[in-house]
Amino acid sequence: MVDADWSRVRLHVVTGKGGTGKSTVAAALALALASHGKQVLLCEVEGRQGIARMFDVDPLPYAERRIATGLRHDDRRPGVVHALHIDAEAALLEYLAMYYKLGRAGRALDRFGVIEFATTIAPGVRDVLLTGKVFEAVQRNSRNKSATRYDAVVLDAPPTGRITQFLNVNDELAGLAKVGPIKSQADTVMTLFRSPRTAVHLVTVLEEMPVQETADGIVELTRARLPVGAVIVNQVRPRDISADELYAVRSEGVDPARITADLKEAGVEPDDGLVEELLEEARDHAVRRALEDGQRDLVTGLGRPTYELPRLPGGIDLGGLYELAEDLKVQGLA
Repeated sequence: MVDADWSRVRLHVVTGKGGTGKSTVAAALALALASHGKQVLLCEVEGRQGIARMFDVDPLPYAERRIATGLRHDDRRPGVVHALHIDAEAALLEYLAMYYKLGRAGRALDRFGVIEFATTIAPGVRDVLLTGKVFEAVQRNSRNKSATRYDAVVLDAPPTGRITQFLNVNDELAGLAKVGPIKSQADTVMTLFRSPRTAVHLVTVLEEMPVQETADGIVELTRARLPVGAVIVNQVRPRDISADELYAVRSEGVDPARITADLKEAGVEPDDGLVEELLEEARDHAVRRALEDGQRDLVTGLGRPTYELPRLPGGIDLGGLYELAEDLKVQGLA
């Protein structure tokens, strides 16, 4: 595994192909980071209220809310994970109030539908507002004196296919705003996104399409000068069978008589149909393992620090998130 030092990173952006569990990984990473007494903010921007479901809390408003205590580290008091559901329309109202003192006027615009119009007609502006709120959470200033200052922010970001476009807000605004406050905010946000304080982590599973999308995502992020972080391989199956045994099954080198004898020793009286079905399932498993090993080799060849998380047989609940968080902390991502 490639060695990495994540101590300078303040913003952990987590992306991945749909179905790879990127939201789960983002939540586990936030819990892992909230050790050593750290204050961590877990953000989402896709409007799915995934954080609320994972942590079994009420749907999140556009406000930072404490949702969990982090992992305990040695005898130190653990830190706290807060969560924020970032909404583009609410972010624009906050932006208008904070930078232009348009409190009531901003709410009036919202009633007339101007806010929704602005964020719908210009998707680039929408992304600037979403990323701008993330920037503000990472780099709190005098305009938000009462807000919590965080040691780390974890962003459950859009999928790999859109992550470069989402983060590269300067290019998105090129045809919309060449000067003015929105362009200035985009420039400021990019100073964070292209700095060593940010890392974009990519989540994959050991299947062909997600691994290829991860490789493509690394190329696109690198081309946009955005800092690629780790590759996190999620939902890894336990390795209960040795490589030699798997090869024997794939090459049909297993004697059916041996299977019959083992079943009888276990108190099962098998017929030929049962033995053949078991061998067929074993072959399918061995072939799948070989494919996974091939994809793992491709992930290793990407040249990024790589971490693996197991497939949890009981599914993902809060206990499962803590289990994954411990795995990430032990492997050194947090």
